[in-house]
Amino acid sequence: MSYVEVPGAKVPIRMWADPATVEGGAMQQLQNVATLPWIKGLAVMPDVHYGKGATVGSVIAMHGAVCPAAVGVDIGCGMSAVKTSLTANDLPGDLSRLRSKIEQAIPVGRGMHGSPVDPGRLHGFPTAKWDDFWGRFDGVADAVKFRQERAAKQMGTLGSGNHFIEFCIDSAGSVWLMLHSGSRNIGKELAEYHIGQARKLPHNQGLIDRDLAVFVSDTPQMAAYRNDLFWAQEYAKHNRAIMMGLFQDVVRREFKKARVTFDPVISCHHNYVSEERYEGLDLLVTRKGAIRAGSGDFGIIPGSMGTGSYIVKGLGNEKSFNSASHGAGRRMSRSAAKRRFSAQDLAEQTRGVECRKDSGVVDEIPAAYKPIEQVIDQQRDLVEVVAKLKQVICVKG
Repeated sequence: MSYVEVPGAKVPIRMWADPATVEGGAMQQLQNVATLPWIKGLAVMPDVHYGKGATVGSVIAMHGAVCPAAVGVDIGCGMSAVKTSLTANDLPGDLSRLRSKIEQAIPVGRGMHGSPVDPGRLHGFPTAKWDDFWGRFDGVADAVKFRQERAAKQMGTLGSGNHFIEFCIDSAGSVWLMLHSGSRNIGKELAEYHIGQARKLPHNQGLIDRDLAVFVSDTPQMAAYRNDLFWAQEYAKHNRAIMMGLFQDVVRREFKKARVTFDPVISCHHNYVSEERYEGLDLLVTRKGAIRAGSGDFGIIPGSMGTGSYIVKGLGNEKSFNSASHGAGRRMSRSAAKRRFSAQDLAEQTRGVECRKDSGVVDEIPAAYKPIEQVIDQQRDLVEVVAKLKQVICVKG
């Protein structure tokens, strides 16, 4: 589908979703965003759903301002995927050992490494700027300074919620490795700290929703936020790269005879800020639950833990600010999913996938998400499909 325009206070709301199917709370959030004085454009992805302040699945372009809640609390959250030389025929009939080895190598949930991972021991990890990255931690907000040891040990860990690590097979039989994670707790704490700081500023007192508080250009508060934001985005990128390195090491060991090789890794944020130029204006574009889909950009759009995912290539549609959806998007809250479904339902909906099937992950059941095929179909003018993947192993926190 092409987009539908819904009138907004200061800008039209361009929707790659049927407005009639969007929950009322999310539509109200979009209307609230459209009232911001600094806004220059608002695009809505087909996986849109209610979030804190700004809607998940929204792309907000502003001039001279940025809204921390429009980035998402997990700064830099995103995806990585890599095609391997393995095929489906190389996989054992029982995948439980492989899942166990992944879980041993990469801490999940609230777990962390006993000591920080040395990226120098990971095959192909770019370490040139590693010392500089941690050196810049001294410049982040005092509110999180005491978290450095934990942040270092959490680097290269999965987390929980909708984060996952997967073995996937594409329609041609090739095996892919894929994972989804962000900036762990350090990014969350930085986001919450800056949202709190923004809400105190005088220019935000008259906003329709205080959670939409912004920082404006050429102020100390904006400078401090940008510093911490870009550091946290880099943390998330390194976190995924280290996990992918650990994941590849597991595969090399478990399939030693196959001498596995890997294509270049595809990696993309979907909760972040980018400086981009449209129609002669330098804009700060926040993508909260959206990926960049500029012409030729590779992206990853995952479904739920039982349905599969897509590797896509951007078409460069400037009406969406070169963006596309970040996944299937929830159609019911976590609490609603837990009330409605059981562990038995989860087992049935993830049949054929080696994964957790207990009550602790019922909130991630496939039925709690929108159909991924429908989400892909609604953005045919934003991306083209490169590969369709189906998971055979899914590791959750």
